[in-house]
Amino acid sequence: MRVLGPTTVFGKLLIANRGEIACRIARTARRMGIRTVAVYSDADRRALHVEMADEAVRLGAAAPRESYLAIEKIVDACKSTGAEAVHPGYGFLSERADFADALGAAGVVFVGPNARAIEAMGDKIQSKRFAEAANVPTVPGHLGDVPDAAQAVRIADAIGYPVMIKASAGGGGKGMRIAHSAADVVEGFARAQSEARSSFGDERLLIEKFIDDARHVEMQILGDRHGNVIHLGERECSIQRRHQKVVEEAPSPLLDDTTRAAMGRCAVALAGTVGYDSAGTVEFVVAQDRSFYFLEMNTRLQVEHPVTELVTGIDIVEQMIRIAAGEPLRIAQAEVKWQGWAVESRVYAEEPARDFLPSTGRLVTYRPPAEGTDDGITVRIDAGVGEGDTISIFYDPLIAKLVTRAGTREDAIAAQARALDAFAIEGIRHNVPFLSALMRHPRWRSGRLATSFIADEFPHGFTPPAPAGDTARNLAAVAAAIFHVHAERERHVTHRAPDGERAAPLAQERVVLLGSLRFDVSVVPRGEGIAVRFAGESSRKRSGVAVVSDWRPGAPVWHGIVDKEAIAVHVRPTQNGVTLEHAGTAAAARVYSRREAEAAALMRDKRPVDAGAQMRCPMPGVIVSIAVTPGQHVKAGDAICIVEAMKMENVLRAERDGVVIRVHCGAGDVVAVDAPIVEFDVSPRGP
Repeated sequence: MRVLGPTTVFGKLLIANRGEIACRIARTARRMGIRTVAVYSDADRRALHVEMADEAVRLGAAAPRESYLAIEKIVDACKSTGAEAVHPGYGFLSERADFADALGAAGVVFVGPNARAIEAMGDKIQSKRFAEAANVPTVPGHLGDVPDAAQAVRIADAIGYPVMIKASAGGGGKGMRIAHSAADVVEGFARAQSEARSSFGDERLLIEKFIDDARHVEMQILGDRHGNVIHLGERECSIQRRHQKVVEEAPSPLLDDTTRAAMGRCAVALAGTVGYDSAGTVEFVVAQDRSFYFLEMNTRLQVEHPVTELVTGIDIVEQMIRIAAGEPLRIAQAEVKWQGWAVESRVYAEEPARDFLPSTGRLVTYRPPAEGTDDGITVRIDAGVGEGDTISIFYDPLIAKLVTRAGTREDAIAAQARALDAFAIEGIRHNVPFLSALMRHPRWRSGRLATSFIADEFPHGFTPPAPAGDTARNLAAVAAAIFHVHAERERHVTHRAPDGERAAPLAQERVVLLGSLRFDVSVVPRGEGIAVRFAGESSRKRSGVAVVSDWRPGAPVWHGIVDKEAIAVHVRPTQNGVTLEHAGTAAAARVYSRREAEAAALMRDKRPVDAGAQMRCPMPGVIVSIAVTPGQHVKAGDAICIVEAMKMENVLRAERDGVVIRVHCGAGDVVAVDAPIVEFDVSPRGP
């Protein structure tokens, strides 16, 4: 990354955020010779961003309104520590003009755009008016505040369905709903308004046309306080779920040089119109024919900024700090060069099998892949957690960002897939297997993207499939190698040979059961590893699969060479075996003698007990409201309750007709995953 040298413009910087972005800002500040101050809630007392900072100040309780959204407390923290500037990161107060004004009144520099630019561009309604004035094409919609659901329905009817309802002051997928009918508008309006109120302190909404099969492409810009504005190229962020980005890349596989230049000119013109003076992002909806429309402008640092940093070599956080200190940009537009391709995956605490609903809990195991650059491949981890930390219900479920860069898109994706396979997380549900499978998805690899990609390809969420083909064969070889390590250890402990002598070799014939697949193999020591021979294979393969690894029992990831290919496999011990996860697949693996395999085939599988007709909470959260009472008749699809988890409100609906027998909780209750909420009688009833 391009280094501009140390600076003494600020002696001390307060970071008004938490998690990975607070840690990422602290790293750049440290390199620039700036001392840092962390702020924290009670839930984050021992968080990594607190440990990294030179000083730390407690703000209050875990709820954001009592801590990270409390402007007065953050201003007081600046005064008590002598912080000269504040970087807001993203989310929380990053796009609040009143926060920038409050800091200015206290004599503290806001590391972000001026308050007037935030007001103009941070507000989606105002920003569209400015875009039209700058001759930037915009998505058709209603340019004005929508006061209530009834007016929203009238506006949506006039625009034509589907429409997007979104928070005027929002971002990060909060306060956004797609409506395909008037009924969707009524419900979506209430949910979007509630989320906007709790996340941004601003419940204003707007409505615009939702463009089907569209792509999400954004332009990173930098503006200084001397009238200079440049763009750093585009990022494609079309892989989304619940309107939140999951995978981003730079550049976009769709854009050509002509479209890129046109979008860049629009982004720079729009920023210049409002005197923009920091890092910002101009977001566009792009059709498959490359026609584009202004969507919104985020007047802050974006979650996905690392992909731009890796292809340009420019530290965007450093640029923000220097701009805030009054320095002119040292980079002209002609000097911005793009090299290679970068891909970023957001590792979330969520359950892909439950439609990507958030998960919480303790990170019993957290072992990210190694960072660094080797043979033209860069792996970068931006994280704000460590092993033993807890993912709570109060904040965004982001665990870490995994970023890879290579010379081509194909190589960057391949590097991302390898790194995901080596990412070990235990203790909570997470999306690493989904991301690993996504990296191998033919449609993703071909670049045929749309914001509906996940909904199209994974309409019922994602459950790791059983391995097949070469993947299954490789995992069978790994299972045999794991058994070999365990068996060798046991043999040396229980039948210790005299010094200088080798103990007698084990029986070689084995049966590997990999899920429903059976492999008859023989294991033969070979050099530093083993050879796994598969029965019935052609003479070309009779020498077996060469397997080399220094894996030891207890390690969560098996790293090794299988058939001359370096692979990583997640290993989770189970009764009488292990569960192996690789390349987005998963299977229980057991290694037996032939006699043991015959006996195992006679064992019956245990079936889960039917929990009855209950609605159980699909994720940990807080009950916002209950819409039913005992004795009430409900139809399939009726709304039963609303659960808030990690700043998102989720409507839970009845799966079939029935009568409410019992309501187990009420508004304000904190519920765990799978906790019963409502119990039904679904027995057939006569006329």
